Amino acid sequence: MITLQDVTKRYNQVIAVNRLSLHVPAGAIFGFIGPNGAGKTTTIKMLGGLIAPDAGSVHIKGISMKDEPEKAKKIIGFIPDRPYLYEKLTGMEFLKFIADLYGMNPVSFRDKALSMLERFSLIDWKDELIEAYSHGMRQRLIMAAAILHDPEIIIVDEPMVGLDPAGIRMVKQLFQELADAGVSFFLSTHTLSIAQDLCHRIGVIQHGKLIATGTLNDLQVQSGATSGDLESVFLKLTREESLGYVHPPPSPGSRP
Repeated sequence: MITLQDVTKRYNQVIAVNRLSLHVPAGAIFGFIGPNGAGKTTTIKMLGGLIAPDAGSVHIKGISMKDEPEKAKKIIGFIPDRPYLYEKLTGMEFLKFIADLYGMNPVSFRDKALSMLERFSLIDWKDELIEAYSHGMRQRLIMAAAILHDPEIIIVDEPMVGLDPAGIRMVKQLFQELADAGVSFFLSTHTLSIAQDLCHRIGVIQHGKLIATGTLNDLQVQSGATSGDLESVFLKLTREESLGYVHPPPSPGSRP
């Protein structure tokens, strides 16, 4: 569903992402973790078609993001870490705006929007201006908007920021339900416990390179650890990579 092949992105002389290759199949939740400045946000922007790679290719369900960006974006739902919204719209008006962008059927829109607002505990606020929403409410509205058009792929950057425990549980359940239905997720987060709980496979990026990928057990083996949670394995991998001890990452054509 998601395929990156030898993707590279530079900012002047800095290589933000260096020949990154990975594949996320249908129904998989792929976690993408790394230190600050490792290349996570740049990768997400290339996946979403917000910026173009300098080299390599991005394919969404076999569709080239370079050659057919609109077609690729139509099957993507994007959840950013900071919910930028039109504050002078109501929650329902914002969902209608998103529905129009994706060409949703106006007849079925209202029922679908009400269902989303109910699920994200925003139904009582549907006719209130977004400027009155808390940060957590805005994050939930962005999530409702991202899945409104039934995307086949969802790209998520720090999904739990600003959510209370009940909201976090609800989002975890939602992601698992969607994955069970065949939706693919590319999830970037600094909250390693979230990645450990949700993700089927995890990729670790540092200095723009994929230094390890696989299940938690795979990462334990690659780090030389016999046990440990994702946090301890991540710290070992990133520390040893910075010292030059980690085994080389998978070849550019390999799949996690």
